[in-house]
Amino acid sequence: MKKNIIFAILILLTAITNETMAQKPITGKPAKDLFEKAYNNAFGPQGSSLNYAVNIIGIYKTEGKIYYKGEKSHYEEARYSAWVNGKTAYMVDKKKKTVGIYKADDDKKDEYLAKFKYDVNNFDFCYIDKGSTYELTAKIKDAGFFGIKKITAVLDKKTLTPHSLTIKLAVFSTTVKITNFKSGGINDSIFEFPKQRFADYKFTDNTKDKK
Repeated sequence: MKKNIIFAILILLTAITNETMAQKPITGKPAKDLFEKAYNNAFGPQGSSLNYAVNIIGIYKTEGKIYYKGEKSHYEEARYSAWVNGKTAYMVDKKKKTVGIYKADDDKKDEYLAKFKYDVNNFDFCYIDKGSTYELTAKIKDAGFFGIKKITAVLDKKTLTPHSLTIKLAVFSTTVKITNFKSGGINDSIFEFPKQRFADYKFTDNTKDKK
């Protein structure tokens, strides 16, 4: 009986030790390497697509589908859509029936998102092995009061497919749920603006006199 109790305690201690090791954050180069692999899986030259859904504490709720390939992107939501072909960006507001035309690299095409642009060298990375997934966190160095503090991605361990992104800001966090992720097989025609669909919209060209 005594041996059985000791054996049970040893098994329990082993399980606790393994759980503790699995939960210990891994930092430095291994964490940055994991980030680069996951990033290239989504934003590499092969392109990718995914469905997303976000609910910012009841203030803003949306869902849609987005495509990426190099400097190109396209997304569709109930109200907003955008086509960026690498040179020109077409920003559509379906409610106002407007199309804004911008240089692809002009932050004014989406001034809100432009506030959250960061250099990858301004992140500290770490991840936790959760068994079937990785919990990868990118924390902003010297983050100001406004803007993103950190981003945590839940990734499939085998494929690095993203399941969700949790974005931490100054006073709240929000989680973007990701489904139907696909890496590769993205045709360039997806990024060409279908002008005929918006023939009755008001177009504003913001590219004039801009080099």
